[in-house]
Amino acid sequence: LRTFILVSVGACLMMMLSLEMEKIHRHLAVDQSVVRLDPARIASYAIASMGFLGAGAIITGKGSVRGLTTAAGLWLVTGLGLAIGAGYLLPALFAAGISIIILYVLRLIKKVFAHDLFTMLTLKYHGVEDPLDQIRQILKQHRIGIQFINYTLEPPSNLMTYRLRLQSKDTIIFKQVIHSLSETEGLQEVDFQEGEVP
Repeated sequence: LRTFILVSVGACLMMMLSLEMEKIHRHLAVDQSVVRLDPARIASYAIASMGFLGAGAIITGKGSVRGLTTAAGLWLVTGLGLAIGAGYLLPALFAAGISIIILYVLRLIKKVFAHDLFTMLTLKYHGVEDPLDQIRQILKQHRIGIQFINYTLEPPSNLMTYRLRLQSKDTIIFKQVIHSLSETEGLQEVDFQEGEVP
């Protein structure tokens, strides 16, 4: 929210500055001078710069993309700030109201329809021959699919590390899954990471 407010206020200031620059230099004979006044120039750079800020808000993971709504929100509040700075208060308020309603309604719809969630699970075992079958069984009970498994063995300490990429619905409560896995014999460490970024 703080980012949105700062972006909107900054865009409003840029638009007001653009309009004031034209008033300040209006006395110049622009038809006979190299000076060219364009009130939309600063505003256009404000919109273009949002591409960089929005790109920083987007996180691309293996099978998932996050931050698109945040990036779109930054672009929107830039437009709202520019509109308010130009004096178009009512259109800006209308656009803000429509956007808030859309975000709220879509959040309710999203809760009804579950979507896929990709996670990385790292398990470290010591003193156990092959806990993989037990791991598969626990994940199957919680309706979690395994996309791939990476296995590492450290001979000196006989420590086995399993890295599993999981696919599940976002309604799954992973605290229960981790609790079930923690009861398996020889488990030393559990690491759970959601939406891993390569």
